[in-house]
Amino acid sequence: MKLAWILWLANVLPQPVADPLCLTTTIYLEARNQSILGQRAVAEVALRRLEDGRWGDSVCSVVTSPRQFAPTLVSGKFVIKNPKAWDRAAAVAFDAMRDWRNPSESRRQVVPGASHFLVNDLAKRPNWAQGTPVALIGDHAFYSVYEL
Repeated sequence: MKLAWILWLANVLPQPVADPLCLTTTIYLEARNQSILGQRAVAEVALRRLEDGRWGDSVCSVVTSPRQFAPTLVSGKFVIKNPKAWDRAAAVAFDAMRDWRNPSESRRQVVPGASHFLVNDLAKRPNWAQGTPVALIGDHAFYSVYEL
C-alpha cells in the first residue's frame, strides 16, 4: 500500500476512522523499528499536540501539518512493506487513542510534556532541540518545547 493512497483515504473517510489510520501511519513511518514504548511515545506527542490545538483539530490534521511528522516528509510513493510492523503500529495507535480519552491525570504517559521528538543521530539539530530531552527512547529524543 502506498503512502499517497493512505493519505487520500484519510481525506475521504469519516474522522473517527481516519484518525486511527493517520496515527498508525505516523507510528509506522516514524518508529516501526522501535519498541512498543518508543512507538507509544510518538503517538503521545501527536495526541498531546491534538489536545493543545495549535497543530490541528484532528489527528490527521496534526500529523499532516507541514514538516511536522513523517507523513509530510516521506514521498507519497513510499510503500508500506512490513505488515507485522503495520499491525503493531495499529495496535499502539488504538491503545494510545483509547487511553488519551481518559482525564490527563489517569493517562499512562510515557513522555510527559513532550511536544516534539527527533532521531538522536541527526547531524544538525533544529533550534527547538536544545537542552535536556524529556526522554531518550530507542533512536528518539523527546522534548518539551511548549507548555502543553
